[in-house]
Amino acid sequence: MTGIMTIEKIKKYMMILAGSICLVLGAVGIFIPVLPTTPFLLLASFLYLRSSKRLYNWLLNHKILGMYIYNYITYKAIPKSTKICALVFLWLTLSISMILLPSLPFRILLAVIGICVSIHLISLKTLVPEEAAIAETDHT
Repeated sequence: MTGIMTIEKIKKYMMILAGSICLVLGAVGIFIPVLPTTPFLLLASFLYLRSSKRLYNWLLNHKILGMYIYNYITYKAIPKSTKICALVFLWLTLSISMILLPSLPFRILLAVIGICVSIHLISLKTLVPEEAAIAETDHT
C-alpha cells in the first residue's frame, strides 16, 4: 500500500517539476523567438492540472500569462494586439540575431524558423473584442 502511495507522490512531484520546467521555457520563449511559448505554457497548465490544483489555479490566474492561456484554451485565439506585438518582437530579435551571426546557414535557419512561427501566429484565430470582453469577465 505504501509503495503505491510513494509511486503516486513521485509521479506528482515529477509532473510538477516538468510543469515548472515548461513554464520557465515558455517564459523564456517570450523573449527568445526560437522557443515556442504557447506549447510550453499549455503543457505546463496540463501538467499542473494533473498534479497540483494550486499551481494550475496560480498559472491560470497569473496577471500576464493567465489570460493568454485562458484565451488559447477557451477560444483557440489570441487578441490582435498580441499577434502584432509577437510578430514585431519576433522579427526584431531575429533580425538582430541574423545581423550578429556570421554563419549563412544559421541566418537561413533563423529566417525559416521566423517564417514558420509567423505563419503559425497569423493562422491563429484573432480574438474579437466581444470574445475578449467575455473572456475577461469569465476569467476573473
